[in-house]
Amino acid sequence: MRIIRTTALLAALSLTATRLLGQAAPDAAELMRRGTALNNAGKLDSAFIVYQQAMKVAPDNYRVHEGIGSILDLQGRYADARQHIGKALELAPAESKSGVMRTMALSYVFEGNASEAASYERKAYDAQMAAQKPDVAAGIANELARIYLEAGDADHALEWYRTGRDAAAKIATLTDTAKTLWDFRWEHAQARIAARRGNAAAAQQHVAAAKALLDKGLIPDQARFFPYLTGYVAFYGGDYRAALAQLEKADQNDPFILALIAQSHEKLGDSAAATSYWRKVLAVNAHSLTTALSRPLASKRVAGR
Repeated sequence: MRIIRTTALLAALSLTATRLLGQAAPDAAELMRRGTALNNAGKLDSAFIVYQQAMKVAPDNYRVHEGIGSILDLQGRYADARQHIGKALELAPAESKSGVMRTMALSYVFEGNASEAASYERKAYDAQMAAQKPDVAAGIANELARIYLEAGDADHALEWYRTGRDAAAKIATLTDTAKTLWDFRWEHAQARIAARRGNAAAAQQHVAAAKALLDKGLIPDQARFFPYLTGYVAFYGGDYRAALAQLEKADQNDPFILALIAQSHEKLGDSAAATSYWRKVLAVNAHSLTTALSRPLASKRVAGR
């Protein structure tokens, strides 16, 4: 706390000196940029202080409150985070409320409360469908489906992945490439759901279907998600060495994948390697679904819980 107060005092003195020298004090946008940079560098306490300065400059800026809430979530202060995110939701213009609802949903995911997260995701989905934006709504539906799946609710996960696929089908300008992309996402989802249900045969069938869609050559950028799929299926099939072999080929900047690698090492009895990967999870400071699904567990593991 003493370090944080000292940093705050130095920041306040800096702003005062700026005014005395006749220089323009930084506006909220500039302060948010600084805060975001500090957050990305892992300096959460300093980022929080800078965002508090932004709030003093622009107390009715919803993005400032949303940013403070995001930092508080990363610090594990979920109730405090939702006070600010709730304020952001009050202040946000109509066209931006869906985005803030998703931020609120993530706050509940950080806390492990899928039910409350779902209530906000559903509102965001309904708002986008009402605004005739099925492409955005489809992404929200898939996000909610993944929340349900990682909470162990395969039935609701399947329902919402299907909802996402059906919403995507309503996109007026759906090209063959876009259709292939959504078909790939659907097979990818069904494979993971089957793996979580313990149905290895069905999981492999959907993995093969996903690979066949990739082999069409229309969605080469999606190939990077295939090792994650095969590693996920192997992990939930109990083949942890195969899981590691695949997951190590996947995106090593994705905290959820890093968490799966850490858990695979744990299953294989390598606690040192597991801890190394848990620390890598904690080095990611994005307020995202993959972080929300992995950071709280990483914090517990590193703390020895």
